[in-house]
Amino acid sequence: MEFATRQMWLLTFVLAGVNLISGYSFQYCVADPSSNWTGFRCCENRIVKNLSVTLTSDLPKSAISLLVNFRNMSWMLNNSLAHLPNLQNLRLDENKLSRIDPLAFQNLHQLKSLNLSRNNLSKLSPLVFENLHNLTFLSLSYNKLKEFPDGIFSGVPNLSALHLRENSLKGFSDIVKSVAHLKNLTTLDLCSNQLTSLSHSNASLPRSLNVLYLCNNNLRTLGCKSSFFKFIEVLDLSNNNLLPTEAFQGLNLSHVNSLRLNSTRVKIVEFLNASNIYAGHVDFSGTRLNKNSRITQLCEKLQRKLNTIKKFLLSYNGIKTVRHLNLSHCPEMTGVLDLSHNDLKTIKDLSFLGNQTHITTFIAEHNHLSSLPDSKKDAVQFESLEELSYRYNRILSVDRGAFQQMPNLKSLKLNINNLAFLHQQALKGLRQLQTLRLDNNLLTDLFNVTFEDNVSLQVLNLRNNRISVIFNGTFFNLRNLTTLDLGGNKISYFQPSGFDGLTRLSNLYLDLNNLKKIDLSHQVFKHTLTVLDLSSNNIRFLKDETISPFANLSRLRDLKLSGQRNYGLTILPRTLFRGLRSLESLYLTDNQISHLFPDAFDDLTALRFMTLDNCCVGVTQLQPGVFKNLRNLTRLVLENMGIQNISKGVFGNLTQLRVLQLNHNVMQNIPTDALESLPSLQYLDIRDIPLSCTCRNSLLQDYTVNNPDVQVVHLYALKCQQNKMIHFYNFDTKVCYIDLGKYLFLSTAAAIFLFTVTPLFYVKLYWKIKYSYYVFRSWFGERWNRLRENEENCKYDAFISYNFSDEEWVMRQLLPNLEGNGSGLKLCLHHRDFELGRNIVDNIVAAVYSSRKTVCVVSRSFLQSEWCSLEIQLASYRLFDEHRDVLLLVFLEPVSERQLSSYHRMRKVMLKKTYLQWPGSDGTSPPQAQELFWNQLRRAIKAGSKVETEDNRSEDFAPVSKNVNI
Repeated sequence: MEFATRQMWLLTFVLAGVNLISGYSFQYCVADPSSNWTGFRCCENRIVKNLSVTLTSDLPKSAISLLVNFRNMSWMLNNSLAHLPNLQNLRLDENKLSRIDPLAFQNLHQLKSLNLSRNNLSKLSPLVFENLHNLTFLSLSYNKLKEFPDGIFSGVPNLSALHLRENSLKGFSDIVKSVAHLKNLTTLDLCSNQLTSLSHSNASLPRSLNVLYLCNNNLRTLGCKSSFFKFIEVLDLSNNNLLPTEAFQGLNLSHVNSLRLNSTRVKIVEFLNASNIYAGHVDFSGTRLNKNSRITQLCEKLQRKLNTIKKFLLSYNGIKTVRHLNLSHCPEMTGVLDLSHNDLKTIKDLSFLGNQTHITTFIAEHNHLSSLPDSKKDAVQFESLEELSYRYNRILSVDRGAFQQMPNLKSLKLNINNLAFLHQQALKGLRQLQTLRLDNNLLTDLFNVTFEDNVSLQVLNLRNNRISVIFNGTFFNLRNLTTLDLGGNKISYFQPSGFDGLTRLSNLYLDLNNLKKIDLSHQVFKHTLTVLDLSSNNIRFLKDETISPFANLSRLRDLKLSGQRNYGLTILPRTLFRGLRSLESLYLTDNQISHLFPDAFDDLTALRFMTLDNCCVGVTQLQPGVFKNLRNLTRLVLENMGIQNISKGVFGNLTQLRVLQLNHNVMQNIPTDALESLPSLQYLDIRDIPLSCTCRNSLLQDYTVNNPDVQVVHLYALKCQQNKMIHFYNFDTKVCYIDLGKYLFLSTAAAIFLFTVTPLFYVKLYWKIKYSYYVFRSWFGERWNRLRENEENCKYDAFISYNFSDEEWVMRQLLPNLEGNGSGLKLCLHHRDFELGRNIVDNIVAAVYSSRKTVCVVSRSFLQSEWCSLEIQLASYRLFDEHRDVLLLVFLEPVSERQLSSYHRMRKVMLKKTYLQWPGSDGTSPPQAQELFWNQLRRAIKAGSKVETEDNRSEDFAPVSKNVNI
């Protein structure tokens, strides 16, 4: 029924040509994937009192089918569903509706089916079904309706089925008046009301009506016109306990082809005498035919009226024995004989049927039969009998030859008995048998001769017995068998040739047994088997097996391995599914798998559905690529697996996946890129996951709320893990984002500014920037404070800064005069005192700040050296920034103003201080001038470094040559 409903929805959708969006997220509803996204279920476990437009306002106009089922919903407001004009199927059953506003179904012009059954409706507005011109099915069963207002069905002219079962309706005349204009009405169900009579006014039932159910009322008389049932074909008057035979006097029942009168006061023989109904259309069940004399009398009556009878239904008559049941007086039976729901205890054989050898179906279900004994060898043969059913009895044994009277039997049902003994020859001779039901019995053994003659058997059901072993050759002759159900037994193993002969087997059910291992790869049905159910066995793998037990099942489409006992599958070998390239459905639920190998599912390239619900123990880590070859997978169930995190690599190749169920897992965040790697995703279930409402899930929130293609199940009911008062879909994510426009503008402006001023800074402030950089680096390396200690702790008296071309003067003149001759000065020279392996700039900085003074030997070559320039800049910055007289300038030769123009700091020093010039540079100075030069330089190096004011300079710095003002 469910499948047919889905197909109807799909067909309706195609015919309507409605353009749909793939999926959505809804406040209270869920789109059903099986209905091609046109069907919706609004049945969340919430307390909702009123059905208003707000509950379904977010559903698309394309909705075709809708089921609404909320707890305590008692009122349906006007225009509740007016925004769904394409709705065709509406179910509001099993709520607590007690009030429906007059315009509740306004604008539902396309509605075809409306189910309001099982509510608390006691009164309806006359306008409630107004303008539902396309409505064909309406159910108001199981409510509290007592009457209908005038014209209530005037808005549903195309109604064909009206169900009013189980209400409190009393006035049949009002009912007839309400439905008289329904020209297309074919079915009217009024069972289980309080009708006492069918008398009515001038109105009459529609001529289209052919099915009328009036069972279980209080009818004492019919009281209707003779032509009232003129067009009725199916009439049910059963369970009207006070309805007498006289009620049918003069009624025209000629068109009735099915009449039920069980549990009434009608005397069936008198009724047949007084009525013009065709006797073969009467159901004689429950008409008190509990005595053989009454059955004989009935048969004699039928014999006079009929030549043959196709259905002779005698259930619910309290018949206790067939010993004296003589049906020879009945017309020839060419169809069904039904003795179900009686008190029969023994049917030795079918000899009680006498000459009724042409029946095709014999049913004796729901009796008290305890055995089926051997029939006599000379017993009458019932060669026309094709169906025999003894279901729901207490049969303990079936003897040899119990069915030898019926050699052409095609269907035999012995299920739901206490059958413990089935003789090896019980089924002998049944060569035409196609369906055999032996399920729900107590059978323990099957022998290789049990089914020896059943060569035409196609379906064999042995479910829920106590079979423990399948012996060799048991099914050897069943070469036409397509379905074998051995589920629910105690089978622990089958012998090597146990399944030999099953060359056409397609469906094999071995679930709920005690199998510990399975190997079907070499069975004869390896190329025909399509369905294999191994659920709830004891199958376990203690190691990573190398050979697959399903390797040669090339056509297998459906495999179930769920719920292995006692601990479930703990190891899933990487080769378990090798060769199953046709498999479409795989069930692994309720196991205890500890690890999934990345290549476990590699061969399942045709798989469309897989469920791993509750399949793992503890926290599961899904390896990237574990589903890499499942390109045809459309539905994946990963519920309650203990998954802690998921990466993009897990779902990388699932390009066809439409439905993903992740609910009841333990991940706190779901990476959005993992979901975005599923281009066909339409349905996502993440309920009952402890999602954190933090910035880690800000992208997930945006994905679930703003994605028009993916429906997130009950998104608006998802709560934050940290605070159940906050919902996931609207937790504050503002702190997780920056204003990109603002920051892009600022960064662009800053970049343009830097590119503009950098050349200027490079020209004007190059050395200062470089100096600041190295000073900062020294400070960062915790050396700065040590370098700036008091000058008494300095390592050197002076650092000599000079160019390589002036090294001869430094070594021949400066070094002997400052360190020799008892001067006691300690100089720092780069070629002698710099630390090996250290950065040269770090050496220069350390030398400047480890010396009390810096002596710059200035020459034209000095001014052209980058490193000399850095040394003098560092010394001058120390002079001006620390206010220490630490810089001494010694000019070896005259220097022009143009050559000094780029040394702003040097010019500044020369304007404020006296500098020394080597007297031997021009050859005109007296000899004692060099001695004075060295004395002055030694005194300057030994002098204190505190900077004095210009007016109080020490006379010790008297120049040896004139100031050179630049």
